[in-house]
Parts: sequence; C-alpha cells; structure tokens
Amino acid sequence: MIGLERGNVTLVPHRSEWKRAYEAEVERLESIAGDRLHGYEHVGSTAIEGIAAKPVIDLLAVVDDLSAARESLVPLLEEYGYEHRPGDVQGRLFLAKGPRSNRTHYLSLTERDSDFHAETLAFRDYLRENPDVAVEYESLKQKLAENHPNDRETYTERKGRFVERVLEDAMDDPNGSD
Repeated sequence: MIGLERGNVTLVPHRSEWKRAYEAEVERLESIAGDRLHGYEHVGSTAIEGIAAKPVIDLLAVVDDLSAARESLVPLLEEYGYEHRPGDVQGRLFLAKGPRSNRTHYLSLTERDSDFHAETLAFRDYLRENPDVAVEYESLKQKLAENHPNDRETYTERKGRFVERVLEDAMDDPNGSD
C-alpha cells in the first residue's frame, strides 16, 4: 500500500514493496524526463528498512540547474500527474504525485552540489547505518503522529530538533559510524 491524504499523518510498518514502488517511479520518470533528471535516490523514511513511515515514496533527483528545471521540467512533470508545491526549503523544487486524497510520491529536485542534496543523503545514510538512531526516530514519529494525526505542519516542525541533531552527527561523520 502506498498513498496518504494530504495533511494526514498516518504511519504504517515498513513494507518491502516501497523499494519496488521507488524503482518503478524512477523508470517512469526516466521515460518522461530522459536525461534532464539524473542521480535518483530513494529518501525519506520509506527508504529506511525496518521503521514505520507515512506510505508515500520520497524520491530525490538531480537537475543541472534549478531555475531551468522550474521553467521547463516542472510543467512537463505536471502533465504526468505531479503537482508543484512551492515551498521555503532552500535548494529544492518539490512536487507531489497523486490526488490530494491519495498522495503516493514526493519528488524533490535539487542540484548535486546543494546543501539540500548533501543533507538529505547524509540523514538517510546515517539512519541506515545507525539502527538505534533509526528506532529513536521512529519512536518520535509515532508519538507525534498520535498527537497530531491531522496536523502535518506541527508533526514536521516537532521532528526538527531531532533531525538537526542527526544532521550534525551525520555531517561530522559522513561514514555514519559512532
């Protein structure tokens, strides 16, 4: 199962099908965008084996230039079911796939040398390489999901300190070891 209503915070146990859903979407994006997207990565909690996550597949794709992507690539992706969601995260363009009642994929476009690219991969890799930290993150997310099931903004905001702490550790030790 993948998909979740926009704004809803529901976590489900990790599912092996998420990796296949990521791979299928990469194939689809390659057929749509060709070489304008490259360097795909499965990110977000669905990319961390063993922890519960919102059942929405997060993808990261590299573009050569964000401004050019905004002008030419975003309209193309919108023709194929993605909705551009302007936001305040520096260094990325964010798109969501699926109707608001059933978001299935999130796609972040970024440049390879951006802080957003480095931090997103560092966070994912650190959790993959430090299962105890991943379990701590899962526990925090479950508590927040119980307390804020219909308030995605608060859920995300309250994870902030944990994410910052993990990023500090991950960026200090890019190999993920303690």
